[in-house]
Amino acid sequence: MATYTKLIGNQSELLQRGLKDLEEKDHELASILDEEVRRQHRTLSLVASSCSVTPRTLATASSVLANITAEGLPGKRYHAGCVNVDLVETLAIQRALKLFNAQYAGVQSHSASNANYQVLSALLKPGDTILGMALDYGGHLTHGSAVTFSGTYYRAVGYGTTPEGIIDYDQVYELARMHRPRIIICGATAYSRVVEFARFREIADEVGAILLADISHIAGLVATNRHPSPINAAHVTTMCTHKQLAGPRGGLILSGRDADQQVPGMDTTFRRALQQAIFPWMQGAPAVNIVAAKAAAFNYAMSPEFDASMGRIRMAADAVAAAFQEKGYDVVGGRTENHTVLIRLTDSMTGAIAEAALEQCSIIVNKNRIPGETRSSFVTSGLRIGTGSLAQRHIDQQGCHQIVDLVCRILDSVHPLGDKEFELDPVLQEHFRSEAEKLCGIYPLADYTW
Repeated sequence: MATYTKLIGNQSELLQRGLKDLEEKDHELASILDEEVRRQHRTLSLVASSCSVTPRTLATASSVLANITAEGLPGKRYHAGCVNVDLVETLAIQRALKLFNAQYAGVQSHSASNANYQVLSALLKPGDTILGMALDYGGHLTHGSAVTFSGTYYRAVGYGTTPEGIIDYDQVYELARMHRPRIIICGATAYSRVVEFARFREIADEVGAILLADISHIAGLVATNRHPSPINAAHVTTMCTHKQLAGPRGGLILSGRDADQQVPGMDTTFRRALQQAIFPWMQGAPAVNIVAAKAAAFNYAMSPEFDASMGRIRMAADAVAAAFQEKGYDVVGGRTENHTVLIRLTDSMTGAIAEAALEQCSIIVNKNRIPGETRSSFVTSGLRIGTGSLAQRHIDQQGCHQIVDLVCRILDSVHPLGDKEFELDPVLQEHFRSEAEKLCGIYPLADYTW
């Protein structure tokens, strides 16, 4: 007769067992993961697109909710066994609503790109016109780039910036009047100034357009009132949860005062249209373990610690921009008002070379297109710098100037041989890498160390 062994434990015990099994039974994979932990701690990340997740969020993403299939909504699932999933998703929704002072929240989107496409598919028909920020001026692929779904399935029109690097609102207005877009998209991936959401809404209302705000890069600043909020200015707001919110890789869709208003030209409200766009229209079952991790991230984003981190992001961005200007670099837009610093490189230096050379010296940046770009996206003429990781390392103004000085010394030591090829003396490279790793030791990822 079979005997019954009590196996029920808790989440902590399960995670510990999983780590033990990984180390003992798949040492090859465990070693790679351990090396990545070490790489992140000894590398200066100046990437604008992400922060480090907190240990609690990382643990939540590894929860047993990964075992559950849960198509549908809390209380209205297509699968059984979702009692705890419903509690988790409801908690994530409630926290998102509170964090951003919204009326509707959809927490199931797998990414911000998915969220954008879900919104577009909910509110547009094939061939409808969208007006978004052009890629060369700081926009995102999903805002109408010709190489993506958004730029081929719909008729995309792009707006840009003034010579000073500020959104050309007069151009936005004229293009909106000329093309009468169904949707206007505001928000960017490489733009350093404040986005005037209220001004965009005025333009949208005049031409009868729906306004979509993508705040993936400034979500933390919005949540802590360091950037104007689009929630009640835009009809719909989207974002990812990993860039500034220090959460898992996933998307979030919000709506404010317009949530229960009728969508122009449709017999439904924004709330209903957005929810149906996530499921069943564009996405199947959510990754409910990631939904739980989003709930953990939203909770952290309402803490004093997170607020202080957003303050350090702004301080570091101002210090980095000023330091590059002191070194003679052109900062696009003249300054930064968020976490991004976009710099124009010298004529002989390309973004591809700068990115590769800096990585060899344990500094990670992104090559980036700039206004008036003449090089391809694989080469570029600029660098995009972000200060999320610097804020998490508690780097002060002096540290920011030290880092910029190191970046500039590395770039000055590089000898370009083409658009992507270069020479950097191995002795200098090792010296620069040692300096970068020393700075990582002085300013460790203390809040994110196991």
